[in-house]
Amino acid sequence: MDKKNMEDKIIKSYQQDEKMMILVFAQWCINHDLDPHDLYFQAYPGQENTPALEQAIDLTVPKEESEDIADDTLLEVLSLFGNAELAHVVSKEMNKQ
Repeated sequence: MDKKNMEDKIIKSYQQDEKMMILVFAQWCINHDLDPHDLYFQAYPGQENTPALEQAIDLTVPKEESEDIADDTLLEVLSLFGNAELAHVVSKEMNKQ
């Protein structure tokens, strides 16, 4: 595999993993009766156009149909992708509950 193909494969893998991270976040919000948009925009107020978040929200299921997502798991996933701002907002919500 040449360098360009390897780079493309790594980028694609990262993008797929990032989509999964956003889905985990969105489902955690649904499971805790929170609006994923609200939390996301608290963390990133300047980002109004977020197609990845919209796609993730479309893939969520009602909380009654979802597996539990542990708080620690969500925070770890967010930190893996460098989402410190979102992790901070999520942590504040966790402390409220």
